[in-house]
Amino acid sequence: MELETLDYREADGVAIVTLNRPEVHNAFNEKMQTELRDTWQQLRSNDDVRAIVLTAAGDRAFCTGIDRSEVPAEEGDYYFTPYTYDDPGLVIGPRSQDLWKPIVAAVNGIACGGGFYLLGESDILIASENATFFDPHVTYAMPAVFEPNLMLDKMPFGEAMRMTLMGAHERISAARAHEIGLITEVVPFEELRDRAIEIATIIAGQPAAAIQASLRTLWAARQIGADRMKSLGNVFLNLSMSAETLREGQETFSGAPRTKPRIR
Repeated sequence: MELETLDYREADGVAIVTLNRPEVHNAFNEKMQTELRDTWQQLRSNDDVRAIVLTAAGDRAFCTGIDRSEVPAEEGDYYFTPYTYDDPGLVIGPRSQDLWKPIVAAVNGIACGGGFYLLGESDILIASENATFFDPHVTYAMPAVFEPNLMLDKMPFGEAMRMTLMGAHERISAARAHEIGLITEVVPFEELRDRAIEIATIIAGQPAAAIQASLRTLWAARQIGADRMKSLGNVFLNLSMSAETLREGQETFSGAPRTKPRIR
């Protein structure tokens, strides 16, 4: 693909997708929405890629949501209806495009508003020390609806509520985001990209079927009841398990040198 708003690279089983509009804090315009949708769809069938890093250009912002220069200014330019869901969240998130490969989001600088469509549909979030998180919708007379709903899977209800109602008047620091479980690690900005690639490379180096089935199971567990999860989990288990995979796993356990884990 020829991309205008994204940078795309592949190496060692990892795709690195970089939002590349730093001059507007990596806000998404219609072109970026289309390119994100197309990128996620193509990654579904790219067997060379087993994990993905999602990050952004520059050190000022990961993503500040929709490019407000494209928000309709005049009455009649925007069509409102309560009967259909017409929103960027249908397009830009990897899960919205049925992409079920592990995604490590590396957050640099500001992440707010519509940027949560991307973070809410990522699997592992890490951030640089200068990262901040907030939702400015209500400050600018817009209800915060879909984005905080996604973030409820990433942070406690009280924190999501406070972030939503405080609007642009308060930001969550990287340190606080780590305390509440929104992100899993804080690193210096200059180490952020390499650390995200390191995590994704480790994931990509493990058996793909086991990784994907585990990923789907954990996401499903957040969305359905325990009883239904038991039945669905059995489907995922049997899709990814066989005599061959059991043999492979036993050989790894018995014959390979023990991995020295990183303690964080």
